[in-house]
Amino acid sequence: MRLTLDAPNISDDSIVAVRGEMGGEPLHFQPASQGRWRAIGGISVDATDSVIAHAIIERSSGAIDSVRVAAILPKRRPARSRPRALAVNPRFTRPLDSATEARIARENERAREVGRRAHSTPTMWTSSFLRPRASAVTSRFGSGRMFNGTVASRHLGVDFSGGIGAPVRAANRGIVALVDQFFLAGNVVYIDHGGGVVTGYFHLSQALVAEGDTVARGQQIGEVGATGRVTGPHLHWSARYGATTVNPLDLIPLDSLL
Repeated sequence: MRLTLDAPNISDDSIVAVRGEMGGEPLHFQPASQGRWRAIGGISVDATDSVIAHAIIERSSGAIDSVRVAAILPKRRPARSRPRALAVNPRFTRPLDSATEARIARENERAREVGRRAHSTPTMWTSSFLRPRASAVTSRFGSGRMFNGTVASRHLGVDFSGGIGAPVRAANRGIVALVDQFFLAGNVVYIDHGGGVVTGYFHLSQALVAEGDTVARGQQIGEVGATGRVTGPHLHWSARYGATTVNPLDLIPLDSLL
């Protein structure tokens, strides 16, 4: 979500900073034009009608103004009447042992920490976000799945078709924050784009970048694979704003923060 705040300067008492918070995550306001400040914020998939945004305006005199608004969310498309039904190997529906569950929890926390650290990285993109592949979308964000008659959790990413070895490209400029092999996601690459925004690329056959690399928008960072807990080769693309998982396709319209 893009937020715009009208906060005109007052003679002899200019604005020195604007900061904010929404949904438990910081908002990074930047001046866009005379008296106008803008930021983006992440909306949890669990949010329903509205979210509360809070902004604090600091002036040179030390005065502080506070603004608190409820951001009304657009109506979502009705969910499918039935989750997507898939016939898979029974191993996908067996309960996991405690050691594996603990590993998954550790890996999920590492991913959340990458998102939290992204709030400390300056915004690195100046052009619009790209889809990491030009291929068809095979599973959308938030869709439900049913494995062998058992309802699974919602799909918190976007899947793109592709054969093993097909190129995967960075959605935008950023710093490679994490390259590893996860139990569920297989070979992963996470890119910190700054300003709280992170994108993740899962199930890769191989990563072509290393942690700490600065990557360009559209640069190839890996190849499609079938690593991790998957039924076949594809790219799962995810996004976070801080620790909040968001729909990565919502990044596409962002040409810049301003």
